[in-house]
Amino acid sequence: MTSPSDSPGPVAPRGTEPQESPLAEGMAALANKGWQILLTMGLASIALGVIALVWPGATLRVVGLLFGIYLLVTGVFALAGAFGTHVPRHLRVLHFITGAASILLGLICFRGTLESILLLALWIGFSWLLRGTTETAAAASAHEMPARGWHVAFGIIGALAGVVMIIMPFASIATLTLVVGVMAIVLGLTEVIRAIRTRVEIGHLAAGTAPTQRRPLFHARPHPQH
Repeated sequence: MTSPSDSPGPVAPRGTEPQESPLAEGMAALANKGWQILLTMGLASIALGVIALVWPGATLRVVGLLFGIYLLVTGVFALAGAFGTHVPRHLRVLHFITGAASILLGLICFRGTLESILLLALWIGFSWLLRGTTETAAAASAHEMPARGWHVAFGIIGALAGVVMIIMPFASIATLTLVVGVMAIVLGLTEVIRAIRTRVEIGHLAAGTAPTQRRPLFHARPHPQH
């Protein structure tokens, strides 16, 4: 007579494998999307860098056109903000002047390549000069700031770069285009290498977990009765 404790438990049918959970499938899909996005961004960055190095004149024309569009868009938003009800009265004049100036500069950019490149160089130069001066003054006045010497050095370098950009706009913007092209290629290669390494690691993880997924949870053969 067979006792209830000797009866075999539920037997899994042969040839069945445990299914992956939705969370595991979602993580695998996310990992695949991740390395594909990295690879696409890396290749696009390399292509942009090559274009900037091979055709610097065409690159500057496109950048100048985009800069003009940026000025027009920011000017329109500034003008719209000047007439908003939530804007205080003393700030409406500032919003209006800023928006009108941005629209005017944006229209000047569409007159020709030289105008757009000149405005772009001056825009970058004044922004670097302002940022470098502000960082240097802040680091010099705050004695408890961490890495205070580095902030002062970077601020001085940024301010000097802004002055050079303002004094020699065309030569500086051409040199900046070449530097940006080289940096884009280097960053693109880095992203491609990261994507390849991520893909290889995903393959290794999948190969390591495959045997455990095929291992049955229960023995299909029942225990012999005595």
